[in-house]
Amino acid sequence: MKYLMFVGGDETLELTPEEGRQMGADTEAWVNEMDGRGVRVMGQRLGGTSEATTVRVRDDEVLVADGPFAETKEQIGGFDILECVDLDEAIEVASKHPVAKIGFLEVRPFWQD
Repeated sequence: MKYLMFVGGDETLELTPEEGRQMGADTEAWVNEMDGRGVRVMGQRLGGTSEATTVRVRDDEVLVADGPFAETKEQIGGFDILECVDLDEAIEVASKHPVAKIGFLEVRPFWQD
């Protein structure tokens, strides 16, 4: 079953240079493990909320706004597509991601007809 895993947190959180290096190394190790297990289909970091554009259509009028859909402290900073046996495996995979210690991981199944 395919799952979308949002990777997010407080985009104003500042890591020390050492914490940043460690987060990068830990994330690379997670990617290598999950790629090796065959559960990570793909993933990518996203640009910051300052680069976001929200698009809506109301009464046939296209409304464009700078910034993210929701104005919250925590924002989505990346995603991974996972191919897992079930939700339990998706949760186990998400719990191993280093961002789980400082941010959040939201796991959602893809819509099934």
